[in-house]
Amino acid sequence: MNRPSKPLSIAHRDHHFATIVQHSFDAIVSKDVDGTVQSWNPAAERIFGWTAAEMIGRSIRVLIPPDRQHEEDDILRRIRAGEMVPKFETERLHKSGRRIHVAVTVSPLRDTDGRIVGASKIAHDITDTMEIRRRLIASEHQFRTLANSIPQLAWIADSDGTVFWYNDRWFDYTGTTLEQMQGEGWTKVHHPDHFERVSSRLKHSWDTGEEWEDTFPLRGKDGEYRWFLSRAMPLRDHTGQVWRWFGTNTDITVQRQHEQQIQMLMGEVNHRAKNMLAVVQAMVMRTADRSFAESLGARLQALSRNQDLLIKRNWSGTPIGELIESQLAAVNDLIGTRVLIEGDRGLLLSPVASETIGLAIHELTTNATKYGALSNADGTVQIACNLREAVDGRKLDLVWREQGGPPVGEPNRAGFGTVMIDRNPRATLGADVEISYPESGLRWRLTAPLDRLVAEP
Repeated sequence: MNRPSKPLSIAHRDHHFATIVQHSFDAIVSKDVDGTVQSWNPAAERIFGWTAAEMIGRSIRVLIPPDRQHEEDDILRRIRAGEMVPKFETERLHKSGRRIHVAVTVSPLRDTDGRIVGASKIAHDITDTMEIRRRLIASEHQFRTLANSIPQLAWIADSDGTVFWYNDRWFDYTGTTLEQMQGEGWTKVHHPDHFERVSSRLKHSWDTGEEWEDTFPLRGKDGEYRWFLSRAMPLRDHTGQVWRWFGTNTDITVQRQHEQQIQMLMGEVNHRAKNMLAVVQAMVMRTADRSFAESLGARLQALSRNQDLLIKRNWSGTPIGELIESQLAAVNDLIGTRVLIEGDRGLLLSPVASETIGLAIHELTTNATKYGALSNADGTVQIACNLREAVDGRKLDLVWREQGGPPVGEPNRAGFGTVMIDRNPRATLGADVEISYPESGLRWRLTAPLDRLVAEP
């Protein structure tokens, strides 16, 4: 059983307290009621630069800058009144004359009769703390200046998605206040037709930590809605956990209007071009023999289908699989059964490559339905698109293989169709073209350098 410790004797107690004062990290100083220093510990020497021999018997005011002498007047008044002066931050002078930031606490000292005979003062050097505080204030000012200068609406949310800060742009646009936006207040400025979709995608990001991006309208203070491209990035702590979310909303209303105008104009151009093709086709039908007119008309329609695909994608290119299917329109009921498309169908072709390959596939489809594997009830066509590495760079291998049709042989002459499947790809795409006519069915292979085919990013 532990025995209770004996109380220290007065001598031991005084020695104990003296040891604490001597080894304290803070300056511990005593003074009389007039402010004359009575004791000065080693920490005071380290903080203020004065030795105990230099300070004992000297007024404490030597440490106080001229513009802060009133503080000592107030301290002495309160000490004489028996009050304790709670910790406050101020500045004091080092022996060298430089100012030191300190936090000071002063307590009255009493003799055995209870009379106030002086004061004890504890001073903690907060220079480093003040520098950190100054940097934090400067950093926050810098952040707020940046956040309020950008054209976007900006906001910050907790890890769970609770938004607690918005920049001035947000309030300027929405006409709301921070109090109105607390909690789920942000939902009030979202368009009801888009809210469920936006909310669902946002929650997914909050739950998974994935970056968020979406486009939707927000209501302005004038009651009108404008479209915004919105993004949020997760900010992670040292453990990798999401700590905050930083989000922006960029007004893209004008951009959307321009895109819609461009889309409308492209649609109009497409419509007029197709009308022109129809006129040309009608003129051909009236002035040429039936066989030639039908053939040229079909090719014009194939070109029109290519144009439709490019217009649909703003002339940015066409996936090769989608292009092939569009040119198989005459036999689209056979796709997946007698017509099989295999390989990399997602390669995005440039407009030039789309037109060249699209016309070639059209010619091959027309020949197959007239004379080849699709002219009977049993034949098949296999179309394979594969990317491969070559010594001189990546290439596309596009292969058309027919089987099960009537026996075929090499034609006696090269017609316009040969231009579409052979000469045109060579000239336009720098492609190698191989055509063979085994009895089992036509074989056509196009090999072209990828950099001549792909659409610009």
